[in-house]
Amino acid sequence: MRGVGRSIWIAAFLGLTASVLAGCGSSLSEDQQGTAEGPVKVGLLVPKSGVYAPLGKDMENGFRMYLDAKGGKLGGRSIDVVVADEGGGPESGVPAAQKLLQQDRVNVLVGIVNSAVALGVRDLVTDSKVPLIVANAGADAITGAQRSDYVWRTSFANGEVASALGPYVAEQVKGGKVFLMAPDYAAGEEAVGGFRKAFEGAGGTVAGSEFTPFGKTTNFQPYLARIERSGAKAVYCFYAGAEAVAFVKQYQQFGLASKIPLYCSGFATEGGVLKAQGDAALGIRTSLHYSDQIDNPTNQKFVADYTAKYGDPPTVYAVQAYDAAAVLDQALAKGTTGEAIVEGLKGIGEIDSPRGRWRFNDGQGPEQTYYLRNTEEQGSQIVNAVVQPLSGA
Repeated sequence: MRGVGRSIWIAAFLGLTASVLAGCGSSLSEDQQGTAEGPVKVGLLVPKSGVYAPLGKDMENGFRMYLDAKGGKLGGRSIDVVVADEGGGPESGVPAAQKLLQQDRVNVLVGIVNSAVALGVRDLVTDSKVPLIVANAGADAITGAQRSDYVWRTSFANGEVASALGPYVAEQVKGGKVFLMAPDYAAGEEAVGGFRKAFEGAGGTVAGSEFTPFGKTTNFQPYLARIERSGAKAVYCFYAGAEAVAFVKQYQQFGLASKIPLYCSGFATEGGVLKAQGDAALGIRTSLHYSDQIDNPTNQKFVADYTAKYGDPPTVYAVQAYDAAAVLDQALAKGTTGEAIVEGLKGIGEIDSPRGRWRFNDGQGPEQTYYLRNTEEQGSQIVNAVVQPLSGA
């Protein structure tokens, strides 16, 4: 019954939102229909406040970097970026999307960190025929069970990031058991589920699992003690943000880092999180579709330009939004109505991205390579060094 209360709350909230939207109607302005000659309006919906604000900053930086490199134009059309604060969840993110669509009259939406927000605006953008390019939210359903012609994704699916790591870990433990850890919410459950399916499919055995209270767990000692007692040969975890910092630091302090290898979905050591973890992160192996250490010419230039412009190396969140601008650049060449943008997105082939080449799959999400990364020291910095490709195009 884990997560049932949250699921019921989200369902009720989204049902109420749908009723409100039905009352508002879904008529589009001339600008949204693309018949006007003015700039194309892009609604950039990212967190500007709250716990996810750092991700929102990276996403806005990535989107604007691509746009600036194109002289403020995408698809040959001048772009007017209208930024809205997603906040921390659907109670703030869905009304912000409503405003972008119904008051600001944007032609396309880009962004969204929180999966509940992305799922919450799915019917809104579909009914309005205004495309949404999701640049982070990882719920499997976005490009799966609740797929819409008007919702595309340049980021990832939670289960895919984790499942890419499963066979590799099974090989490393050679018949030993692995303990699974994640916060008790949808993303944690999808990640653990994806890893477990791939790990067991490769012959692995699970020693046990724990789902910790989401956003409330600061003391991981009881869970670490259970890991130690379980006899596990390795641990897989899905954590991000402050929880990732606390978990990784306590994992080292408890003495497990030197005894039981830690494998994670890559958000556990990404960006500012890795800086905060410091030496405690050394030796953690992760799966993700990007690292600033990827050795290809596109990424080398991207990292150099981004670091020069913003002062820090790019994160996966910046790349996902950068690529959202890149696909929109191609799609807008087909026209500015919602239908034309969707047709343009359908016609896109391979994208030459800093992450490596990728393309949209049948679910309108990225078919891409996931990389095995190892946290190690390079000079005075700790980086996510690329070990090898795990899966993908």
